[in-house]
Amino acid sequence: MWLLLAFLSAALLGFYDSFKKKSLKDNAVIPVLFLNTLFSSLLFLPFIIISANTDWLVSTPFQTAEGGWAEHRYILLKSVIVLSSWVLGYFGMKHLPLTIVGPINATRPVMVLVGAFLVFGERLNLWQWAGVLLAVISFFMLSRSSRKEGIDFKHDHWIWMIVGAAALGAISGLYDKYLMASPADGGVGLNRMMVQSWYNIYQCGMMGLMLLLLWWPKRKHTTPFRWDWAVIGVSVFLSTADFVYFYSLSLHGAMISIVSMIRRGSVVVSFLFGAAFFHEKNLKAKFVDLVLVLLGMVCLYIGSK
Repeated sequence: MWLLLAFLSAALLGFYDSFKKKSLKDNAVIPVLFLNTLFSSLLFLPFIIISANTDWLVSTPFQTAEGGWAEHRYILLKSVIVLSSWVLGYFGMKHLPLTIVGPINATRPVMVLVGAFLVFGERLNLWQWAGVLLAVISFFMLSRSSRKEGIDFKHDHWIWMIVGAAALGAISGLYDKYLMASPADGGVGLNRMMVQSWYNIYQCGMMGLMLLLLWWPKRKHTTPFRWDWAVIGVSVFLSTADFVYFYSLSLHGAMISIVSMIRRGSVVVSFLFGAAFFHEKNLKAKFVDLVLVLLGMVCLYIGSK
């Protein structure tokens, strides 16, 4: 069951990336990100209120637990990690083709494995090393094919923003498993709906401050904000994808390494959107890079079973 939910989450993430690219086209990043966090918060606020005042959601997947500072400090840290990833990712995606951003984001499972190898001393098996190698090769080939579009991986700061966003996303994935795991398994054991609901609300507050302090005073001298209905689509698809993701992690036997790899399959959906709707260039070379990324994910999947 958790595997099917992971695949569903991957498909929804692909639509999320595509709507995000649409909403950022010729648009101000900070207001778009603020509205996304606002709409996501509004989607979950009813569950917080209903759970706190009635028994209607008891024993349902939507029940949202209450907690004090002992629980919310962990959620606040998650908000900082995720929002930092989003800020970097939104600015990078605005200035780069979706067919480049998607494959870079798909390397997150590799970052998780390499991080575990370097920080925790975990040993990788042959299949996992093959997956890491394929990801490195695909990244190198993507950098070469991107030069045809005037993008230099070494000196393009938008590329480094996407890489930073992917790295923070990998850290967030490991942290999610820690938050969801029971204390007996070395985790915190937080209610998944409490995590998803409140981290959106905390992010909304942080983005509100950024909007007022950083963007509003300079709004007349930067890219203007324009309303796009795709902004709502971003919030709906992300919230649904994350809900399915957290629910899959809460099921018995769920493995964060496998779930993380499957979710990166969202690159297929975003790549198709980039080709069909945004008419991006140099697709043949990028398709080869995409295939290498997907083969690397398959190797990681086999090696992590």
